[in-house]
Amino acid sequence: MPDRPEIVCICGSTRFVDEMRAANRDLTLAGVIVVAPGEADGLISDEQKAALDALHLRKIDLADRVLVVNPGGYVGESTRREIAYADATGKPISFTDPA
Repeated sequence: MPDRPEIVCICGSTRFVDEMRAANRDLTLAGVIVVAPGEADGLISDEQKAALDALHLRKIDLADRVLVVNPGGYVGESTRREIAYADATGKPISFTDPA
């Protein structure tokens, strides 16, 4: 294992929470440090969503690369913004579903 494990930021729609949890588990068991979207029970306010979106961009800053969880090839608006941000900051980006 290297001195510092790789850090991967998971991005994706909250509708894929189970798939993101599985990716988190698999990466963690492979020795990777995982940063993932925060989870909230129930509805959140527009202000909370904006704060969580900004926080997730900081998580991308911490990561060595980004993994987009996109079953069926689906990428929503927030995830598109995260991909554009990761790309603009030079982070390698991969997808769970290349479709």
